[in-house]
Amino acid sequence: MYNMKYIGALHIGTTTVRFHILDQQGNTIASSAKKLQFLYPKPGYVEIDPDKLWDIVLKLMWDTFRQHGFCPKHIAGLGISTQRCSFTTWNATTGKHFHNFITWKDIRANNLVEEWNSSFQTRGWRIGSRLMYTFFRGDRHLLMSGFKFMNSQITLRLLWALQNVRELRDEVKEENALFGCIDSWLLFKFTGRNVTDVSNAAATGLFDPFLMDWSTLMMSILKIPRDMYPIVVDTSGDHFGVTHKSIFGVKIPICCSMTDQSASLFGSGCLNTGDLNITLGTDTILNVNSGSKVHASVSGMYPGIGWRIGGELVYMKEGAWKDTGSIVEWAKRLGLIDQPAETEDMADSVDDSRGMFFIPAFSGLPTPINDDRAAAGFIGIEPDTNKAHMIRAMLESIVYGIVMIFDVLNRETDHILNKIRVDGGMSANDFMLQLLADATGLRVERATTTQKMSILGVAFVAGLQCGVWNSKEDIYKLRKVEDTFLPNVRNRRRVRSSYVHWRRALDRFGRWYSDVTRE
Repeated sequence: MYNMKYIGALHIGTTTVRFHILDQQGNTIASSAKKLQFLYPKPGYVEIDPDKLWDIVLKLMWDTFRQHGFCPKHIAGLGISTQRCSFTTWNATTGKHFHNFITWKDIRANNLVEEWNSSFQTRGWRIGSRLMYTFFRGDRHLLMSGFKFMNSQITLRLLWALQNVRELRDEVKEENALFGCIDSWLLFKFTGRNVTDVSNAAATGLFDPFLMDWSTLMMSILKIPRDMYPIVVDTSGDHFGVTHKSIFGVKIPICCSMTDQSASLFGSGCLNTGDLNITLGTDTILNVNSGSKVHASVSGMYPGIGWRIGGELVYMKEGAWKDTGSIVEWAKRLGLIDQPAETEDMADSVDDSRGMFFIPAFSGLPTPINDDRAAAGFIGIEPDTNKAHMIRAMLESIVYGIVMIFDVLNRETDHILNKIRVDGGMSANDFMLQLLADATGLRVERATTTQKMSILGVAFVAGLQCGVWNSKEDIYKLRKVEDTFLPNVRNRRRVRSSYVHWRRALDRFGRWYSDVTRE
């Protein structure tokens, strides 16, 4: 057994922590998983205790080693993928954190977000950037012309921490405070280094993807000292260091660190410009490999970085739909279903939703609507409406949200798209994937490993770094497609017509709440 090389892949997702050990064929030979523990100290606050997360990671990895009789010394390299923009700050000397992780779902800084977005200063940036773009046609100016702060990015949540956490303020004055996302915290605990890779840095809102460095503009505006920032490094390499020997009894090289979505894009085999991947998990994330060019969007498609490996810098563009798997979980809590798997058969049991539509706005409506005050609900209920109609309308709403982002992508880019690769727990739903194929006119591919694409991606990148695989072509061959869904041309007109009516319903639910916190 130990004549082979093995890769460890640690994934901290939105709701679950996973650790897998993979062999050279890309097969998982051992794994463990555990749910994250969230804290909700006040309305709008969503936190994770850093110490408890560290305990979960260590227990998970040790349980995997022990239960499967695997010695840590046989791990050739470790890769880490993490949820983005959940951050903490800590003492540079002692390593003690000043506060819990403030997660990307946290909206405690919403008042700051609204104040800054409506300020004369921010409006001035947008107007100035618009003028600069008119004369110089630069993508950087185009991107800044639609700039706005967002709750999901770190920027103003970090500013909130600097304003409200006294111990942090004191240590900042002494130049003894560090900040980092979950990736940086774990790397600091494993190795003592405060580093982050380009994909994690690019998601924060504090990084300039054109200059490939922390934004001096944001530093000066928000008054965030440069010495707090982690060092930005390539996605793979030996710059992450090795785990302290005291942790596992051996030093394990950390060969890769990247965001969960970058890892998913890589694991899905989206290695060429224009390749498209959609993760249907708790939320829906649409990612496109945009090659060597930063995507400048005025409709809300977010420019990110996929990876920087061996001198190759790959950008990606992203759109997100907040409520996906969470909708099905809500239906389960409500008693409409017993298990998520039932939704497929229920949706197929009726010909349509009888003109009823569902608006999935539990977390507001994201790009390209950008309405945090929207309400969720059904519209068009009739006396003979039953549970199957409601479930079908809910699943349709998820797909229609994706179609809305997809239409923006088609307007803003000249990529030739020929297929969609999907992963995530909800990608097991055949009804949704066929509807997605019919609505977009593209072939939809579901891989055999839908729930661990981020694991595969980070394992592949780490394995390339430490010699488990020699080339991207080697790992591309390891990807296996389970099912393919072809668009039904006869259904396309009916589906697009239904989508248009859903968009009308969307307008009815917009700007419902007077306060975004919905207290």
